[in-house]
Amino acid sequence: MTYYENVFIARQDISQPQAEALGEAFAKVVADLGGKVTKREYWGLRNLAFRIKKNRKGHYLLLNIDAPATAVHEMERQMRINEDVIRHLTVRVEELEEGPSAMMRARDQRDERPGRGDRFGGDRFGGDRDRPRRSRDEEGGRRDFGSDEGERGRT
Repeated sequence: MTYYENVFIARQDISQPQAEALGEAFAKVVADLGGKVTKREYWGLRNLAFRIKKNRKGHYLLLNIDAPATAVHEMERQMRINEDVIRHLTVRVEELEEGPSAMMRARDQRDERPGRGDRFGGDRFGGDRDRPRRSRDEEGGRRDFGSDEGERGRT
């Protein structure tokens, strides 16, 4: 049998369980015609690069398929008929990728990265907590809020 990767985008109006149910329905079509879906990944609700059929977002799903060509053709026909599927793309590959896809690895790496403020050791707004805050006093000079030096030096 041949290997295929299929990615399809479902409308933003449906819920995540409904989008995953679409993936299961297409996997059942493939299984009924003698193939099997080795991996199914839900990539989430993502922004589209441009509007497609008045949708700005879509639920992305990946199917890794090991099936004959007739099963894939029938699955694609079902996708064209279904109103909830905005776009689909099927690509024949030499071998199926084991483990998480590149999209899922990118999501995991994004979750592990530090936040904006954590990157440089400062607080969330780019300041440094070890440094005392400064403000202008009445004469236009600078004064530390954290110490009494400014007051003692003027007397």
